[in-house]
Amino acid sequence: MSALLELVRADLRGFGGYRSARSEALRGEVWLNANESAWGNPADADGGCRRYPEPQPAALRAALAALYGCAPERLLIGRGSDEAIDLLVRALCEPGRDAVLVAPPVFGMYAVSARLQGARLLEVPLLEVPSREDAGAGATTFAPDFAAIAATALAQSVKLVFLCSPGNPTGEALAHADIEALARRLSGRALLVVDEAYGEFCETPSALALQARCDNLVVLRTLSKAHALAAARVGCAIADPALIAVLRACQAPYPVPAPCADLALAGLAPAALADAARRVAAVRAERQRLRAALAGLPAVTRVYPSQGNFLLARFADAESAFAALLEAGVVVRDQRAAPQLGDALRITVGTREQNDRVLAALAAMPVAQARARA
Repeated sequence: MSALLELVRADLRGFGGYRSARSEALRGEVWLNANESAWGNPADADGGCRRYPEPQPAALRAALAALYGCAPERLLIGRGSDEAIDLLVRALCEPGRDAVLVAPPVFGMYAVSARLQGARLLEVPLLEVPSREDAGAGATTFAPDFAAIAATALAQSVKLVFLCSPGNPTGEALAHADIEALARRLSGRALLVVDEAYGEFCETPSALALQARCDNLVVLRTLSKAHALAAARVGCAIADPALIAVLRACQAPYPVPAPCADLALAGLAPAALADAARRVAAVRAERQRLRAALAGLPAVTRVYPSQGNFLLARFADAESAFAALLEAGVVVRDQRAAPQLGDALRITVGTREQNDRVLAALAAMPVAQARARA
């Protein structure tokens, strides 16, 4: 058994999972093997939804593999990145014994999945460090404490280390050298999972390029953000084929509804991909403009550099800023409950008109109120 598979829960090694009717490679004209309805629903125009979908739609899997530059057998399609996170925790962590390590402030689903599995949750907080991207006086960004992460993981029976690149909600991108060095230190002891939900907006190349040298590196991707298909819930885990097979065995029989798979496949056609590239370019340009404009407002005390489709900003009075935006009909993400972010809001980069609405609402705040806690 490979060192990678030895990280899988002992009771799941060799586990075959449930083999659904659609898992069998059978051919025929009359399908009576899955207890499906012989008649379509009147709401279903072509009657296709009366049949169970492919567990891993072959055409979509091939399209995603081409998009990310990997072999299809290295890719598992799931219900967004969330399902991949949950599958990884369930497949690797024995309740009450194994641990998951995260670097907060970060996406909350890693901790949720750990708790649901009964895995211990360890935290190594992000460090606020001088920004290499922004040369302004006092400019900072966030970065993982890689040395502390490695030391903690190796001492505490950690099976999974989750990192987000670009970070959510912090926006920082991780350097390949840091990812590879950490993966090598964890080799044979833990998986390093790099969540690239916002990867298309990032100027740093994907960590997928490192997988040829790091078999314990898992990369998560999604069509929810740059491809504008959040409601379709299509994401994937990309990893060593042996690990992908384990995750598939732990997955529900039919994880991807056929209408969602069809929509995703259409969304990966050449014309749709060209449109996505134009949207990404527009977001990058607006991200720069919005950040500069926010930094000049009295209400704002700091705006962090970001490689995502959002900006993290600190406010002199975050409560008043949040309320002012709501009054203007603008909903942003309140980050004040997150570690180190008691005065921060996360603002998605919208259209130019939407971004101008944000700026106008914050600029209209009374100066005394904007500087209340400066």
